[in-house]
Amino acid sequence: MTDDKGSDKKASGDPGPGGQNDALSGAAGSSPFPTGKRLTLGHIAEKLGISTATVSLALRDSPLVAEDTREKVKKTAEEIGYIYNRSAASLRTAKSQIVGVAVHDILNPYFAEVFSSLEDVLEENGQMIFICNHRDDVKRQRAFINTLLQHRADGLILCPSVGTTAEEINRLVDQGIPVTLMCRELKGVWAPCVRGDDLAGSYAVTKHLIEQGHKKIAMVGGRRGSSAGRDRHAGWSRALEEAGISPSSQLDIPELMTQSDGKKAVPQIVNAEDRPTALMCFNDLVALGMMPALRRMQIEPGPDMAITGYDDIDGAASRTPALTTVNNHADKIGRLAALTLLRQVAGERVPNRPILIEPELRVRESSPPQGVRLGPRLVE
Repeated sequence: MTDDKGSDKKASGDPGPGGQNDALSGAAGSSPFPTGKRLTLGHIAEKLGISTATVSLALRDSPLVAEDTREKVKKTAEEIGYIYNRSAASLRTAKSQIVGVAVHDILNPYFAEVFSSLEDVLEENGQMIFICNHRDDVKRQRAFINTLLQHRADGLILCPSVGTTAEEINRLVDQGIPVTLMCRELKGVWAPCVRGDDLAGSYAVTKHLIEQGHKKIAMVGGRRGSSAGRDRHAGWSRALEEAGISPSSQLDIPELMTQSDGKKAVPQIVNAEDRPTALMCFNDLVALGMMPALRRMQIEPGPDMAITGYDDIDGAASRTPALTTVNNHADKIGRLAALTLLRQVAGERVPNRPILIEPELRVRESSPPQGVRLGPRLVE
């Protein structure tokens, strides 16, 4: 336990570890010290009658300092307007307590759920988060990673952009930077990856549609340049082949990712020469975007054309009809990705292999047996 009455100088002229770089000016009127005077660790130490070393440790939540002392230090820092300079502290501790998180679509409710779970774990462990919505723009992703390196970030959690190479990730790992991939896997990367079993999930939902009597099942969406896009397409193909249905005979529309994409694809599907009776959408957003557009063309989602999604985002179960989808356990993926990175930051060697989360099929109203109409409509 650090001595609260250590022998360090406590006068404001002694800024303590990190010197003047440890402080930023306080807001006018927020401190008893003269306006414009640069606040330092020494000011807090002087006010509390403790050492600057103790103040520095307390502001970093060190277990070496008693909890009540840490609380007093933080309260005093707030009262006088002192702002802790993490950049200066990281030069002494070799830890910035910053983690970068990059995904391709933070507006997707699925990734919002992943991020919420991930953020909880990282914040509980004293990590601040920088987030990047790279939008599948590999240049944007690279710029973000370069910024992280400049800030001496402790690690990176990455849902890699389409176009990311194993080599560029391996260069980070080779420099000793902890990296954990999330949701999308890259072959040949020297880093662990936490993701759902996309092949198993898409196989399960396609098999469900086949068991409902459908033989014309379109695959709608998915960037095939990503592992998730490839694996969900592979699961769809495998289920069809096992049922004696050629995937090449089915409508297959790649790249769609958003509700807007789903809406725009409806005319192509409805006007197809061999119109599908069921749609296996890459994600819930595509499916939910298609449902109102189908209605505008006098086609009722579910009874007239079965439709399924993927991810089980908030609201999927409350739509009309309730959406059949695959729960990909966003909370588990976010939590495990954070814990896996923290193990690396702590110096533990983590095997560079996928950590697969088993998905769950959620059967709802949008995928009834072929020919069955719901509600007041008659069964054909």
